[in-house]
Amino acid sequence: MNGTSTLSPPAVLAWRDYDPAACELPGMFLGELVLPGPPEGESERLWQLGARRVRLPAPVDVAAGRDPERAGQAVAALSLVRDLTARAVVVEWDLRLPAGADEVWKVLSHLQPPRRIEGPAGAGEALRTWQQGHYLCKCLWRKGPGFVQIRDRRWGELRRFTADEPHYEDTIERLAYGAPADSVPADVLDDFRTEKLVLDVGPLAWWLPYRISRWLQEPMTI
Repeated sequence: MNGTSTLSPPAVLAWRDYDPAACELPGMFLGELVLPGPPEGESERLWQLGARRVRLPAPVDVAAGRDPERAGQAVAALSLVRDLTARAVVVEWDLRLPAGADEVWKVLSHLQPPRRIEGPAGAGEALRTWQQGHYLCKCLWRKGPGFVQIRDRRWGELRRFTADEPHYEDTIERLAYGAPADSVPADVLDDFRTEKLVLDVGPLAWWLPYRISRWLQEPMTI
């Protein structure tokens, strides 16, 4: 059991195809789907239902301040976007950032780009840059025998972070769907923050990289 925020993702609209034109055909709309949780299983559930395009109904608001409920809602929605990105499912979503948080989008730029960014000045240019530079496998993590490794290309070059201490893997599992920042080892969290591998949303810390579900290339080339 990880240190989850305990909230489920929002209900979503879903279609059976990636192409918007194909989604207009009879039988392609799956309807509004309630996601009862647990959050770590929802992307698999949507995939098995045939969802290839998913729309979140409300903006993902990371300008939550210290409100734990709003933070939990934002983290649940971000987790769904991350997990669907890992499956190469098209996600239609909007992002609300705090005013002045001009660089936060870069931390999230491995996720499928949103349709709109609200909040900071320059959001339009940030969104264009995000859309033009996005590709699958931009920031991912994997488990090997006795170690975890993160490969991160969000900053224009490949950065690797490798840890073989068991408490690093345990902390990743606890942060995967959000956990109170003070509930995980401070030294590990500090390392992850330094490498920009976690996002602080209110009182919660949330793990950013995803474990890839669909490879576009042979894994050894990533």
